[in-house]
Amino acid sequence: MRKKIVTIVGARPQFIKAFALSRALKNDSDFEEVLVHTGQHFDDNMSAVFFSELEIPPPRYHFSVEAGAQGAVTGQMLKAIESVLLKEQPDAAIVYGDTNSTLAGALAASKLQIPVVHIEAGLRSFNRAMPEEINRVVADHVSDLLFCPTRTAVANLQREGITNGVHRVGDLMHDATLIATPIAERGSTILEAYNLVPGGYGVATIHRAGNTDDSKALGSVLEFVAAQARTRPIVFPVHPRTVAAMKRAGLDPNREGIRVIAPVGYLDMCKLLHHAAIVLTDSGGVQKEAYFHRVPCVTLRDETEWTETVENGWNRLWNGADYQPRREIAEYGDGNAAAEILGILRTALR
Repeated sequence: MRKKIVTIVGARPQFIKAFALSRALKNDSDFEEVLVHTGQHFDDNMSAVFFSELEIPPPRYHFSVEAGAQGAVTGQMLKAIESVLLKEQPDAAIVYGDTNSTLAGALAASKLQIPVVHIEAGLRSFNRAMPEEINRVVADHVSDLLFCPTRTAVANLQREGITNGVHRVGDLMHDATLIATPIAERGSTILEAYNLVPGGYGVATIHRAGNTDDSKALGSVLEFVAAQARTRPIVFPVHPRTVAAMKRAGLDPNREGIRVIAPVGYLDMCKLLHHAAIVLTDSGGVQKEAYFHRVPCVTLRDETEWTETVENGWNRLWNGADYQPRREIAEYGDGNAAAEILGILRTALR
C-alpha cells in the first residue's frame, strides 16, 4: 500500500527543498505525494517559475491568499489546508522551514491527528521578535518527525524537551544545489543578460520583516549595500515585499553600482550565486546557498540561525566581527538528505 504524503509549500526556499525531496518521492513506488501551494509567494518569478524550471509537477491544490496581517494570512491558509487534509486523508503532512505556510500546515495537520513531518527542524535565532522564530518553534512542538540539518539544531530541540522523532539528515538545499547547478551552468544566460563578469560582482537580497517593516532599518541596510557597491557592482533582485516597503519609506534603491532587477528563477539565481564574489542577504536559505557555492556571505541581520556558516568563516553579521578562518562545513551532509529522509519515513509510516 502506497503511503500518501501531503507536502505544503508557499515560499521560494520551500520550493527549493521540496524540489529535492519531491524528486525522490516521485521515483519511489512506496509513496504518493500531493503538493499543496498556499500562494504565500504569488509572483510568477518567485513561484510558478520554480515548477517549470525544476520539472516539479504542478501543485494539485493552489490557493490564492489575500495579503494582510500575519494572523489573517495564516488563518486563511489554515482553513484552506484543513479542507485539503480532510479530503485527501494522508498518512503524513510535510512542512518546510519557518514561514506562515509552515505554521498553518503544522497546525492544521496536528489538530486532525495527521503525523506532522517538519523538515529543517530545530533552527533557532533566539529572537522572538521574528515571525519566523515563532513559526519554527510552534511547528517543532507539534511535529512527530523532525528532520534536522545540523547537530546544533538537534541540541536546540533537546533543550526544549523534544527528543522523540528527531533525526539529523543533512540539508536538502545542498541536495538541490548539487542537482541544479550543472543545469544552471548549461541553461542560464543571466550573466550575459546583465553583462556580469564571473567573480566581479555581488548579489544582494532583502525581504525579512525586521528589515522591510522598519523604514529606518531598511534605509540602513540599503546604505550598507550601497557602500559595498563602491567596490564592485551589486545585483539586487528585489522581492515584492521590499518594493512596497521602499515605496512607503520613500527610499530609492537605484544607487551607483547597484543593479536593481526583478526576482529571478531558481536556475538564474544558482548561476548568479555560483559566480558571485560576495552575497549580502537577510535570507536564511541564501546564506546557505552562498556556502554551497563557496561564496562568502554577509548576513544583513543581527543574528543567524546558521551559526555554522559564521563559525567556519563563510559568513559574518553586517554589524559583527570579521570573518573567522575559513573551513569546510561537514554538517550539511553529502547531498543525500532526501534519500535519508525517505528511508526514515518508510520505516516510521510502515
